[in-house]
Amino acid sequence: MNNLLNTELDYQDLVSKYGSPLLVLDKATVRHQYRSLRDALPGVTLHYALKPLPQDAVIDVLEEEGACFDLASNGEVDIMREHGINPAKCIHTHPIKKPSDISYALDYGCRVFVADNVCELEKLAEFKDQVKVLIRVSFPNPETKVDLSKKFGALPEEVLPLLEKARDLGIEIYGLSFHVGSQVKTAKRHVEAVTACADIIREAAAKGIAINVLDIGGGFPVDYDNAGETDIREFCKPIVAALANVPEGVRIIAEPGRFISAPCMIGICSVTGKSMRFGKPWYYLDDGVYCSYSGQIFDHVVYPKYTQKTGAIACSVLAGPTCDSIDIIAEDIPLPELEVGDLVIGKMMGAYTIATATNFNFIPQAKIVEIDLEREALSINFPMVA
Repeated sequence: MNNLLNTELDYQDLVSKYGSPLLVLDKATVRHQYRSLRDALPGVTLHYALKPLPQDAVIDVLEEEGACFDLASNGEVDIMREHGINPAKCIHTHPIKKPSDISYALDYGCRVFVADNVCELEKLAEFKDQVKVLIRVSFPNPETKVDLSKKFGALPEEVLPLLEKARDLGIEIYGLSFHVGSQVKTAKRHVEAVTACADIIREAAAKGIAINVLDIGGGFPVDYDNAGETDIREFCKPIVAALANVPEGVRIIAEPGRFISAPCMIGICSVTGKSMRFGKPWYYLDDGVYCSYSGQIFDHVVYPKYTQKTGAIACSVLAGPTCDSIDIIAEDIPLPELEVGDLVIGKMMGAYTIATATNFNFIPQAKIVEIDLEREALSINFPMVA
């Protein structure tokens, strides 16, 4: 199957047609990533987390594939409405919400919410006849750069009292959820979390509290180092084995975001200027960390970057277009000599790039060109305006 993981595009032709900078989004890669993870986690319902790439094309492809969705804000509720997504296919996973946020999601029809403390349960109690709650469990993970249990989640020993509190408040208990962090190296923490949650489910059952759903979150990794395909089936094997020990009748769901979106987009930007500074070649580009490369700051990842030019290699610097000195994409990157107009390609640029881009310095964001390497369709879109 053709997708961005195994296809080289005519980058110069794309820039000639649409200008620079560009982000090229391939729908075929979205399909490929979704199907790969679905096959690696048999029986697990996948709720795509909107936040890394809430792009219309991605949502449309996943809707065609039968995916469900994970949303966490009123704006994401609006996106689901605009796409006509059945609210029964959505869960609202932000652990901290205003009462008005709960009302907004309920008006759309989304009934499943996450909580990790008594204060949130008391907010949900106002809507107890309409809501279902997932209690989020914390499993800190020092092996990941983005430890999502630092900010959210109740410790395992705090979960049973929260379940009892929810029951006492008259809130329907849907299940448990966790997220072991972003871009984890191994499935070890997933396995530990599944095992601990299975124990909590048994303890809850002994107290007459039924757990119907276990949400195993996201964290499924992609290969930024080599811009290649992750063996997701091998990664998920220990998780599948651990899930076999979850009490019978508990439905399993997950919240993948990066795994589906990261490989589906490449960035194309142009050299707009060059100079020698501190003994190194500096190349100034028309995209940078305030725009498509924003994830290098917010998401703590380094996107694979290269040029198709050849020649003697020198340790170089790639700088972005704004007047801020922090706007440096890469230092000490080995490159041949580049000229104004030459292209720099970034791969694996779907997750946390356009989603966190800004219009700082009033420099416009990259245009988005949508392609489908399976169906040969091509269209051009402009970035979302907040």
